Amino acid sequence: MKQLNSVNIRPGVNVLSVLPHLNYKAWYALAEFVDNAIQSSLDQRRALRTADGSDYRLRIDIDFLAFENAITINDNAAGIANHDYQRAFRPAEIPPDASGLSEFGMGMKSAACWFAPNWSVRTTALGENVERTIIFNIDQIVNDSIEELHVVSIPVATENHYTEIRLDNIRRFPKGNTVKKIKEHLSSIYRAFIRDGTITITVDGDALSYSEPEILVVPSYRDPEGPAVTWKKDIDINLGEGKSAAGFVAIRKTISNRLAGLALFRRNRLIMGSFDETYRPKDIFGASNSYAYLRVFGEIHLRGFQVSHTKDGIKWEESEDTFLKQLRRQISGKDFPLLQQVREYRSNKDAKNTRGVAKAAASSIAGRLNKQAVFADAPGAEPIDTGAPLPTLPETKLEHVRFELRFRGENWIVTIELSYADTPSNWLDICNRPLITDPEPREITIRISMMHPFMAQYPTLDSEGFTGLLNVAAAMALSEVAASELADRHPSAIRRFTNEILRNQLSKRIIDD
Repeated sequence: MKQLNSVNIRPGVNVLSVLPHLNYKAWYALAEFVDNAIQSSLDQRRALRTADGSDYRLRIDIDFLAFENAITINDNAAGIANHDYQRAFRPAEIPPDASGLSEFGMGMKSAACWFAPNWSVRTTALGENVERTIIFNIDQIVNDSIEELHVVSIPVATENHYTEIRLDNIRRFPKGNTVKKIKEHLSSIYRAFIRDGTITITVDGDALSYSEPEILVVPSYRDPEGPAVTWKKDIDINLGEGKSAAGFVAIRKTISNRLAGLALFRRNRLIMGSFDETYRPKDIFGASNSYAYLRVFGEIHLRGFQVSHTKDGIKWEESEDTFLKQLRRQISGKDFPLLQQVREYRSNKDAKNTRGVAKAAASSIAGRLNKQAVFADAPGAEPIDTGAPLPTLPETKLEHVRFELRFRGENWIVTIELSYADTPSNWLDICNRPLITDPEPREITIRISMMHPFMAQYPTLDSEGFTGLLNVAAAMALSEVAASELADRHPSAIRRFTNEILRNQLSKRIIDD
């Protein structure tokens, strides 16, 4: 085996100065190193199993060394062989076989330069007895137009095989939530490899895993009393000219604003739709507040397509519209109307999932009016004395909030109950109707059914949305009581009082002023 003393990195030296400005995200940049390790292990699978045993598994360890401002990526793949060494470090040198995950000859170089101005690669190839290290100082290479880099070689045992990439003086050091997102995205991008057990990826010592969404299993909306159906549809689309798409589309058991949507793969590696950046074309998913947008998900494996050089986009050319039309046809046919099912199906869990948001909205109303709110499940909270018995509901089915206001010359204490009983009747009920002879402050208790079909239409209401809805409910209840006590026989009285209360008592602008 010929001794390697240097590596020629010409042509493309000036390209290295451009690479830090690529539009990468940290997880896609790290994915370039993972791709190379996976492809190395796939190319040498038989030799690796012969050397390490049939239970050989690729392992990739990514570590963020904050005190050193460095990142290391270690793998036990087959290493960079002597005959590949020169090509591996020349920018844009396409590998002889570009049908795998390493196809542009730029991944390691572009990702390393994006992260850091100084980086090194230490590797020994399976069956070779030499460990080689090469060090890149990008500023020096560009400023001095260096075209050859020195290779440091030391002898090692032939059974060794590994690669360590070390990135120093990190420009964008991942920390906090970014590290969390890196773990989530890498788990999503490489889910197919993690699933079949051929790879272990760790980040700061934590082994990555992919959490499979639970699929909805309920009767069809066309036959509510019929057999339960698993709402998952296999997809097979021929797009012509060697292009195709296959996989599945399904309905999530629970809604998710972040995680619903499609994941698009090529060569078992996710390209579009990673974690919370899922692919949700409007033709399939509709508006962001629709149930399809919140519940439909799937995995589609594409063949015959090219991808962007950063591997985060599909080059559709003229095929995307055709793909979406055929996909929609397959998931909305009479034999398996998945899109119709997601539009018609309503789950009580959807309302319960927003319980915390509704509770915060009610607290906000009370806080603006009297700077305090009492919830039934708050630590140390006293039961609210409404002055009259209420229909019995377990405490776990209710949220309480109470506030004070002055309306038409009288002081009122208003208690709002948010009911999560599974068998809703009316959307709005007055549970404690005060008498005109009651002393001040007069008290009224109203109950809003959060499980009512009306509420099910709005699965994405945020705290501001719930605040408006609860204000209107409180105004309607107070208006009804006031109108009946004044013996006002005109139907417009409730509307008139509602407008007055919303304008003068429950307007955030007036209260804040």
